Amino acid sequence: MGVYHLPDELAEKLAGTAEAMVAPGKGILAADESSPTIQKRFDTINVASTEENRRAYRELLFTAPGIDEYISGVILFEETLGQSGGPDGTLFPALLRDRGIIPGIKVDKGLALIPGTRKEKATQGLDSLGDRLAGFAEQGAGFAKWRAVIHIGDHRPTRLAVDINAHGLARYAVLCQAAGLVPIVEPEILMTGTHDIQTCERISEWVLQTVFSALSDHRVFLEGMILKPSMVTAGDACADQADVADVARATLRVFKRVVPAAVPGIAFLSGGQSSELATAHLNAMNQSGPHPWELSFSYGRALQEQPLSTWGGTSGNTAAAQAALLKRARCNGAARYGKYTPEMENA
Repeated sequence: MGVYHLPDELAEKLAGTAEAMVAPGKGILAADESSPTIQKRFDTINVASTEENRRAYRELLFTAPGIDEYISGVILFEETLGQSGGPDGTLFPALLRDRGIIPGIKVDKGLALIPGTRKEKATQGLDSLGDRLAGFAEQGAGFAKWRAVIHIGDHRPTRLAVDINAHGLARYAVLCQAAGLVPIVEPEILMTGTHDIQTCERISEWVLQTVFSALSDHRVFLEGMILKPSMVTAGDACADQADVADVARATLRVFKRVVPAAVPGIAFLSGGQSSELATAHLNAMNQSGPHPWELSFSYGRALQEQPLSTWGGTSGNTAAAQAALLKRARCNGAARYGKYTPEMENA
């Protein structure tokens, strides 16, 4: 028996995968939209969300020339894990691995209301998760993702909601590691609301303290996990929006207080920020380094919004859409070193 409950060989595998996921200059593409979410995205470009259209769009993303320089991993939806693409019809997990990109899988089953609260939610999917994870590992996944959601405002969050979601994240994480998959632990504090940045900072510290306490209770191997948190920002309806430097300072204050140095990397979610702003915030945080952990990105819409609108469901736009993805990946790759500049947006 090695680290905690893990044999040495498994612990080394998990730590190696986690380090590769936050390799310098690289980040993670989140392409794990559920069926309802991808339909909303396709609705914005007037494209039907058929299985073939979803497959074609994701093939566009995964085969984009040059993205392997900036993308270390891709989070897939369960449907996508079994689909194929490329000139040889290769299954997507193998296609990504051939490019040096680690395939991952979203494993949560969405959100459900917590009775007795003001519409606070808990993440579903722990039932039979161990068996599902073993199957995903056999299909080629190297890591998994589980999203919990925390609301601010209207007397939220409650301790009940924070505790339930922290426990779910920890239980998921330890099951992942037992199956040989690196868990991405994602406690998302939603940007929606009128709260100021000081409130978000206070709530973020509390939530992350609770999450890491639960991870410790469940004996999660910290060197073999990735944290995917929100940045500390004011709510989107707050009249007093903090500037980029203030967001970077507040976010780093929280993480230096509560995230152990044993965690190899923090891959931020964009959380509804614009593509450019998410990049600028990441850049500002890396400019003030070095830090105990790699500060990386795990963006969905902030990487995909421009490629999606460029593609528009037309195969003739594939090359232009892939170029748009490469630009966003390159900008975020530069932000990993604190070397992003707004001029790169026009390159």
